[in-house]
Amino acid sequence: MKRNLGVCCILLLTGSALLADKVKLIRSEMVPAATGEVEVGHDKNKNTEIEIKVEHLAKPKDLTPPKTTYVVWIQSPTSNLQNAGQLTVSDDLKGEFKTVTPLPNFDVLITAEDNPDTVGPPGEVVLHASVSR
Repeated sequence: MKRNLGVCCILLLTGSALLADKVKLIRSEMVPAATGEVEVGHDKNKNTEIEIKVEHLAKPKDLTPPKTTYVVWIQSPTSNLQNAGQLTVSDDLKGEFKTVTPLPNFDVLITAEDNPDTVGPPGEVVLHASVSR
């Protein structure tokens, strides 16, 4: 009985992983070595779960011109940009960011900014992707 329960748990976890989609991030010339992807799934309330993973992304202070942070933006085809939060890059030039949105279709923009709380037009776009579910 315990073995069957374990097998069922593994199948459930595998099945939920199969429901996730991955979209490659497109880089700008400002960060030529950067790579990344947006993984999207859904939660029990049918919101879209977003997980962004980047590698080889230069620290914002090393950009030209230097910036202080990266900001993740979400935009639907019918709404304004929303500042979703700050993407932090570690010393090994990797970063992860997770959030949830009610939007099924949206663009993800990652910009280099001087202020993580900016609400105005975004700075230089370093990575972007379009997500459709």
